[in-house]
Amino acid sequence: MVGAVIVAPSGEVVGEGHHERAGGEHAEIRALAQAGPRARGATLYCTLEPCCHRGRTGPCAPRVAEAGIVRAVVAMVDPNPRVRGGGLAHLRARGVAVEVGVRGEQAERLNEAFVTRVMRGRPFVTMKIAASLDGRIAAQRGAPTSLTAGEARRAVHEERAVVDAVGVGSTTLLVDDPVLTARGPARHLPLARVVFDRRLRTPPTARVLETLGDGPVLVVAGAQAVAERPEDVRRLEGAGAEVVALDGDDIGEAVRRLGARGITTLVLEGGTVIHRAAWEAGVVDRVRIFIAPTVLGAEGVAWLGGGAAVLADLTAMHARTLGPDVEIVGDVHGNR
Repeated sequence: MVGAVIVAPSGEVVGEGHHERAGGEHAEIRALAQAGPRARGATLYCTLEPCCHRGRTGPCAPRVAEAGIVRAVVAMVDPNPRVRGGGLAHLRARGVAVEVGVRGEQAERLNEAFVTRVMRGRPFVTMKIAASLDGRIAAQRGAPTSLTAGEARRAVHEERAVVDAVGVGSTTLLVDDPVLTARGPARHLPLARVVFDRRLRTPPTARVLETLGDGPVLVVAGAQAVAERPEDVRRLEGAGAEVVALDGDDIGEAVRRLGARGITTLVLEGGTVIHRAAWEAGVVDRVRIFIAPTVLGAEGVAWLGGGAAVLADLTAMHARTLGPDVEIVGDVHGNR
């Protein structure tokens, strides 16, 4: 998530660009193309350090220096070990004055998913839940329960339209049989659907396997279950699923495996078991709770002790109303 602006000595903005998609031209290159010869003697403002290595595209730092940029104001150093200061060093060695850290916090928040995958080796994980006023997520165990209204459901699909993957536990899959697609907002890349299913309970008739045109379906299971039930594995693979065998049942290992596949953002949509495992393993980065104006009572299924302990552990919280519902969003790391 990178933006770049080139400003001439007169103060006129002569070039702008942003990184539109993975594998596409970087922000600096787009801004330089727009500026053309007016980049000479100008200042480059960029949210992330210009790269100095060849990845899917060529390095940006040499192009910046060759264009005649005389000053670069960079919000944050690229945490990628292949860059991490190398782009800045390249610019300085070629006489470009470099200033780092301007609006650094905002840039880090903008790039929180990228930073998490680079620094922690896993996706940025959002734990999403819909709950009643008394902290319940279902009227009773095993009963599908619809809590939120249209506005909140639209917000869920808007998030699905921009993340890399959506994950659920096997119980949620068996009870709700969701398709886990982004409906409504346009999505331009495949959406991975992940079923955390250590006991390999996912049936090959699950509705999510009818939506492979929207993206892959990964069934993450324990290696023992995979070894003991080869026929079930074959059925799932025959239905289009990819079965991923884990050495243990540690969700930390599971999300790291997803990170190794290039998944940068993951939304855990339920249920309680997978949420508790992720929370206790310390792999949750953000919590998103939709609270419906209803009470389910003592027979209802409580979410993580009613959610009070989770809410108490969040920082940078904010809330908004979505029709009759209230959405509360808060960050975790830095506070845990």
